[in-house]
Amino acid sequence: MTSPLSNLTRRQTLAGFGASLSLTALPACTRTASATNGSAASLLGNVAWNLIQHMPGTATSLGIDTGEHAALRGELSDPSPAGQDRLVATLQADLDSVKAVDTSSLDAQTRTSLEVVQSAYSTALDGFALPYGDVAVGGWRNTPYVVIQNVGAYIDLPRFMDADHPVRNSADAEAYIARLTRIPQVLSGELDRIRSAREMGMVPPAFLLDKAITQMEQSIKDAKNGESYVKSLAERTKDIPGNWAEQARKIVSGPIAEALEAQLAELKKERETAGNEAGMWAQPQGEEWYDWALRASTTTTKSADELHETGLRQLEEIHAEMDPILHDLGYTSGSVGERMTELGKDPRFQFAKGDPGRQEIMDFIYERIDWIKAQMPRAFNTLVDPNLEVRRIPKAEELGAPTAYGGAGSKDGKIPGRMWINLRTTDLHRRYTLPTLVHHEAIPGHIWQGEYANKLPLIRSILAFNAYSEGWALYAEKLADELGAYTEHPAWRLGYLQDQAFRACRLVADTGIHAKRWPREKAIRLFVERNGDPAEEIVPEVERYCSWPGQACGYKVGQNEILHQRDIAQKAMGSSYDIKGFDDAVVKGGNVPLDVLAKNIQRYIDGQNGLI
Repeated sequence: MTSPLSNLTRRQTLAGFGASLSLTALPACTRTASATNGSAASLLGNVAWNLIQHMPGTATSLGIDTGEHAALRGELSDPSPAGQDRLVATLQADLDSVKAVDTSSLDAQTRTSLEVVQSAYSTALDGFALPYGDVAVGGWRNTPYVVIQNVGAYIDLPRFMDADHPVRNSADAEAYIARLTRIPQVLSGELDRIRSAREMGMVPPAFLLDKAITQMEQSIKDAKNGESYVKSLAERTKDIPGNWAEQARKIVSGPIAEALEAQLAELKKERETAGNEAGMWAQPQGEEWYDWALRASTTTTKSADELHETGLRQLEEIHAEMDPILHDLGYTSGSVGERMTELGKDPRFQFAKGDPGRQEIMDFIYERIDWIKAQMPRAFNTLVDPNLEVRRIPKAEELGAPTAYGGAGSKDGKIPGRMWINLRTTDLHRRYTLPTLVHHEAIPGHIWQGEYANKLPLIRSILAFNAYSEGWALYAEKLADELGAYTEHPAWRLGYLQDQAFRACRLVADTGIHAKRWPREKAIRLFVERNGDPAEEIVPEVERYCSWPGQACGYKVGQNEILHQRDIAQKAMGSSYDIKGFDDAVVKGGNVPLDVLAKNIQRYIDGQNGLI
């Protein structure tokens, strides 16, 4: 597990690219001492499209693979070592271009956009300099494991092709088939990298591999019986002349299934030597990898020890708020965690089993969406009308998936924002936990915030920062509480507070696993015993922290900073402070690193919020 690295590392490769770059290849506007807003905007547009060439799926999700860019609809990202090298070269060249701009005469929004690119690209390049793993460019899912229980094309592509790739006409169907023909190469590129990592001594924990193997076997079964990819295309081409489903079936049951089987064989080979050490400390250069992951996730330099202590302190503070509510509901004996466990057994808050309960959950979610949407004029001056839908997480993904997740729709509004809900069993959910999930994933959380991001320049719609994204979603939960979401339902407020405590536990568990050498079981006990979270929910959660080191720390760090900036604004502005103005400043400033967020709020305080 800790054998020395013998292969050429990505750090060496990156150094080679840096030495070979030529300034003559950079856009002309960056070779001057200063820039106008127009020239900087042009540069930012070029940077966005340069990145999109490496992310064709993002172009489809944003709805921008049209016109002169329509060819992107038939392409997929290249996760192979060579594809990663090309991406690194693009990032380095464009980072140099952006750094060369004199921002002194630019407006605030353009300066912010340039700062965002610098932060995202610099952090990503530091990640690519590490010897293994997937690096999110301005995104949230950084992982040392290219294929595991919640990472890999075998999970991502079936969902993407079903939910995001449009099939409205024969051209779309042809692009769908073109993408299917590229999937074996995508899977092969991933295979090269997980083999390379194994040769370095980097093997995932056995308990993660066991789930990945089970899911991969199901993916192969779905590919061979036409459930994966083919069923979706057949349903959407009923009125489009052509043998689309037949074409798809040959590709999916043949080359795609074969490529999946090759990945499965590699996962089984890894399983033969895998141990059960959950944290990055057990991997080659794991401590260095985790330090970077924390920086990428939080956009701060906070240490693992500092984050661990913050989590412990806030857990106690939140539990102190929960205690009197539990008393009022008649739960007076035992710790907060023990009493929340008992509350979870109360049949008043449970959903029916099976499909009837699944429908109850969907109806409940939509009712809460309608309620919170009506409250938004009380919290924002600038309103959006989010196009959204609620969908079940695909069955093949449910075992390794969280209870829910959500994201914005396309930039052109044709693809709705989606809240995905895990309905593997209705026992994952309680009536007092679902309202908070709605506010986090949908309104005023991820989907709501994404509507503002879609109004910004293209590069700002692409780049996102985990601490801001998840910090905003946690702030959205608190905002819903302040708007009265739980006033008539004390148990619902307990669910909200339990979820807040859950995020404090994440700080403790993530740093415990990766920096303090906690076993997986200790992290699970933290949630179940201290916070009363159901084990059914917590096992995949903790395993997610094992496969996405650092990501879980962004939530509380981001929320803490937004609330800190709110306190600063209230004190500085006095009677002129208005919650709607503050909320506008945060969402209209876009998805940013936390230091840039502070600059945006200072502009709001100074009366320059119109320039954000």
